[in-house]
Amino acid sequence: MRSIRKISRTNLVSFSGIDGSGKSTQIEALRARLEQDGLRVLLIRFWDDIARLTGLREATGHRIFKGDKGVGSPSAPINRRDKNVRSWFMTGVRLFLYFLDAVSVRLAVKRALRSEADLVIFDRYTYDELANLNLRNPAIRAYVRLIMNLVPKPDISFLLDADPVQARARKPEYPLEFLQANRQSYLTLSDLAGGMTIIAPMPVREVERAVLKHALEELTFRDRPRENGSAMPSRDNVRACSHYPGGWRC
Repeated sequence: MRSIRKISRTNLVSFSGIDGSGKSTQIEALRARLEQDGLRVLLIRFWDDIARLTGLREATGHRIFKGDKGVGSPSAPINRRDKNVRSWFMTGVRLFLYFLDAVSVRLAVKRALRSEADLVIFDRYTYDELANLNLRNPAIRAYVRLIMNLVPKPDISFLLDADPVQARARKPEYPLEFLQANRQSYLTLSDLAGGMTIIAPMPVREVERAVLKHALEELTFRDRPRENGSAMPSRDNVRACSHYPGGWRC
């Protein structure tokens, strides 16, 4: 994936991870903190704003594979049947759909870079689709490299690692075996893609501090007065975090 930092001062950040890893929580925490400091933040949700043929995909999961609708919660678990359905036929369908989505991502990034936003956050990115594929297959790995060359690389690609057992307890939608395999696929993908920032499993507040610290260190925002007249948040106000193999720890 090519870098976009040289062609725009609008920053692009993506959040990826298995279901229940805390992406929505961390996105909202980062968004709220930066908006509090006067920055303009644009949120792009992959399924709502990027994915193509969503009606067909939902129908496949609900009608053909008899999966449940909605979002699972600890008090109301559900059994989804979509990305966890593994067959040669579905793999072929995914390769087609993921290519369409990659083109959609590319166009969305171009639009975002023309916006007035200081930061564009993607709630899921192309990585979250590629992690559904069998990355042990050489042909699939070649496909992944093709897609990564097509899709712009974010300034920061956060991969929120998570214990599958705890993730499923927070969001019971997929079998534990699938979440375990999916987590390993994300880690394999991070090696293939390169440059992903892995945040190790930690309490929510510690993950929040690690995400904010890394964002403040890596991103360069427009040099202009903020909407509320405040300055950029100081790094000194963020609890010190250190990087270790596989992620950040505070």
